[in-house]
Amino acid sequence: MRLASIFQSITGGSDVRFQAYDGSTAGPSAAPVSIDIKTPEALSYLASAPGELGLARAYVTGHLEILGDVHAGLSRLSEFSLRELPWLQRVELLRFLGRIRLSHKVTPPPQETRLRGLRHSKARDSQAIAHHYDVSNQFYEWVLGPSMAYTCAVYPTLESTLEEAQFAKHDLVARKLGLKPGMRLLDVGCGWGGMVMHAAREYGVRAIGVTLSRNQAEWAQKAIVEAGLSDLAEVRHLDYRDVRETGFDAVSSIGLTEHIGKAKLPTYFDSLYRKLKPGGRLLNHCITRPDNKQRALSGPFIDRYVFPDGELVGPGHLVSLMHDTGFEVRHEENIREHYALTLAAWSRNLDARWEDAVEEVGEARARVWRLYLAASRLGFERNNIQLHQVLGVRLDGTTSHMPLRPDWLS
Repeated sequence: MRLASIFQSITGGSDVRFQAYDGSTAGPSAAPVSIDIKTPEALSYLASAPGELGLARAYVTGHLEILGDVHAGLSRLSEFSLRELPWLQRVELLRFLGRIRLSHKVTPPPQETRLRGLRHSKARDSQAIAHHYDVSNQFYEWVLGPSMAYTCAVYPTLESTLEEAQFAKHDLVARKLGLKPGMRLLDVGCGWGGMVMHAAREYGVRAIGVTLSRNQAEWAQKAIVEAGLSDLAEVRHLDYRDVRETGFDAVSSIGLTEHIGKAKLPTYFDSLYRKLKPGGRLLNHCITRPDNKQRALSGPFIDRYVFPDGELVGPGHLVSLMHDTGFEVRHEENIREHYALTLAAWSRNLDARWEDAVEEVGEARARVWRLYLAASRLGFERNNIQLHQVLGVRLDGTTSHMPLRPDWLS
């Protein structure tokens, strides 16, 4: 059995080079992407956890390597299916993989996490956030760039830089919220404070941001001081559920909803509704499923390596919940193509500082990120996931205080 040829058959990778530990090769030698099955352990991981989890384990541990464009290589490996093999060859391969699994037993790498406690309790949510965000601010600076914005950018043009697109995203949110000098903004799940600082600097808004990541809060507070925005902006290490202030003119939630959990979403929207004064607006920006039919739980790779306990729902579900909470929904848009562009830019940043990143966080964690960015980009490109912004208003009686037509589209 020549492993490289088998892999080529089951992925349809005619434009990818395969090589395996048994000395076999397949595909053009000048292919831009080469997939190397380096050890029997790679096959053991694939056999013990078929699908994305086995692939992730083999890649994170270095037993399987993707040389060249990881995004292109992953697009081939994601099509891994034994159905492409003739029946007899399929049976032979399954027997071979069974023997490999018995003779080369493997365990999940330590980067794989299993959280403790009640799902989406405050304590467990804190664990989940710390797992992903409390890694290294230096690492995030290399990947995200100067904006330190870890959410989908909005590209004015295909030629726009990542920094220009992140500025455009924050400004789009600000304009949808109708921010004006003297207003009060609450930004929940504020990350490194990008929206908080943008609102204060560009619109003269008094902005409070909250995050469950201590690393993020410390970095953001330092950045606020250095920018001379301390009189307007503040970031707290705090659960959004513990914010005591009310009467905000606007609430922005950029990339938090994915962490809330489907069962907790009614309480989440009710909490944000009660934070607003009549006429106040909420902008909810989050990753969604493309419809309301799929399960909310994330796939095993994302759940165990990237965003533990993350849950995605369809845009219709979000809109209905906002309506049922009392919001009048005034605008909604899907910007999934922009997230594919954003992830491509983050991937380029990571590759440019690869050696530094490995030294900073370790090779296994850096490989998790390389795989995660490429996989997520594929998800948006293939419409497996989307990114929706939904704008709602807490009515002032029956008055919305909204413009007759959207004034944020120019």
